[in-house]
Amino acid sequence: MTPPPLASVLFVCVHNAGRSQMAAGFLAHLAGDRVEVRSAGSLPGDRVNPAAVEAMAEAGIDISAATPKVLTSEAVQASDYVITMGCGDACPVFPGKRYLDWALDDPAGQGVDAVRPIRDAIRARIEALIAEIEREG
Repeated sequence: MTPPPLASVLFVCVHNAGRSQMAAGFLAHLAGDRVEVRSAGSLPGDRVNPAAVEAMAEAGIDISAATPKVLTSEAVQASDYVITMGCGDACPVFPGKRYLDWALDDPAGQGVDAVRPIRDAIRARIEALIAEIEREG
C-alpha cells in the first residue's frame, strides 16, 4: 500500500505557463509521489511557454504535455502549501495553509537563454521546499 503524500503543493502564477509549470515539473520529478503537485493561474494562458518546455527538457524533465489551468478556491483549499509567483492578490487566502511568495522573473516572451536562470532558481527553491516538507512530515 502506498503511503499518503507528505503534503500537497499548489504553484500559482498569472498565466500558469512558465514559472508555476516549471516548479510543478521539478517537484513532481524530485519528490515523486511523496508530494501531491498542482499548478494554476489567475489568468491562464493558451499553452505552456515553449522556452520553459525547452529549458526543462535540458534538465531532463518533460513538461510538454502540461496545460495551463485556472486557479480555483478548491485547489487552494486542497493544498497544504500555496506558492505564488507574481500573481499578486488574485490568490484566495484560507486559514491553515502555508503561503510562500517566490519573487522570480517572468519568462513570458523570453528565449531559452533568459529562462535557464529562472529554471535554476526554481530548482533550488524546490529542493529547499522538499527538505522543509520532509522535516515537517
